Amino acid sequence: MTTSVASAETPLSPFALTEDQRAIRETAGEFATERIAPHAEEWDRDKHFPVDVLGEAGELGMGGVYIDEQYGGSGLSRFDAALIFEELATGCPTIAAYVSIHNMVAWMIDAYGDQRQRAEWLPELCSMRRLGSYCLTEPDAGSDAAALKTRAVRDGDDYVVNGVKQFISGSGYAGVYVVMVRTGEPGAKGISTLVIDGRSEGISFGPEERKMGWNAQPTRQVVFTDVRVPARNRLGEEGIGFRIAMSGLDGGRLNIGACSLGGARTALERSTNYATERHAFGSRIGEFQALRFKLADMDTELEAARTLLWRAAAALDARDPEATRLCAMAKRLATDSGFNVANEALQIHGGYGYLSEYGLEKIVRDLRVHQILEGTNEIMRLIISRGLLESVS
Repeated sequence: MTTSVASAETPLSPFALTEDQRAIRETAGEFATERIAPHAEEWDRDKHFPVDVLGEAGELGMGGVYIDEQYGGSGLSRFDAALIFEELATGCPTIAAYVSIHNMVAWMIDAYGDQRQRAEWLPELCSMRRLGSYCLTEPDAGSDAAALKTRAVRDGDDYVVNGVKQFISGSGYAGVYVVMVRTGEPGAKGISTLVIDGRSEGISFGPEERKMGWNAQPTRQVVFTDVRVPARNRLGEEGIGFRIAMSGLDGGRLNIGACSLGGARTALERSTNYATERHAFGSRIGEFQALRFKLADMDTELEAARTLLWRAAAALDARDPEATRLCAMAKRLATDSGFNVANEALQIHGGYGYLSEYGLEKIVRDLRVHQILEGTNEIMRLIISRGLLESVS
């Protein structure tokens, strides 16, 4: 895949990939196999953020997957992105998930920025010469994002920003922060979106969080203390920031679901290989019916989740009114199924699965957070059920 690749014709069947899509998937898979997987356990152990490898991903067009080619993007679809992120996650879900977050930052600027803003920010984001971070969550505003308190006060041609953002991926390394701030009244209608240069005076960072997983990407607080941001860096009008934030989450949910599928797929492949190699009670364990049934169920769960994910991605590309509901369904199913499959894979390996050298415990740790971020799976259920109940009220 290069930055000039665009998606080809629509498949004849929603379950058949075009030649271009197969090539895109193959390229992402090769990159994961050659440049990510061999180092994934080391990066996790050392808490190393591989900025150089991210730059290589940018050279392949993965920093602006669905950004217009005019600004250095790849001009691909959300469906194409689902293929890419699943493949990247076979190498390391943590790195794939960060690339997804970076792409969300670029997409928000592309979707809501003006021509000047796109020209200023997107080329370096698409190439990943500058990394992006998305700043919505706060210490007291997680699922209730409309309660955020970080404030931006207009002062002449600038905004002065004060506040704290929590759980921010890439913080300290990013050159571009897309930040949801309060410019008006309490609640969703008082929120706006600013693009803040990471070199701005007054930005500082908390210590790196000690986490269960996702160790290969930094997660820190971002603290804004009297940070002056040119008003020209606001995306859209004042008061539409919450809508911008929510619109970005549909695609983010698809990507994180795809990352769960990729990580779980690796766990299943390792389990299948282990079943043919490990002997117990005089037979390969793959000969035991109970284990065969377990592998069959794991494979079925992933295939079902992938089918729904592709359905939701196609709906988002088509701007289907049902897209948000379908993205919530796909995220819930893919992240739950992905974690369950990885956990079963660890169980199949027995005591060896608990050892870091087999890589299963890392996948389990990495995938667990996918059930929380981009909206917890409880929030996904609220979105789905709201649509059901409103249809009969």
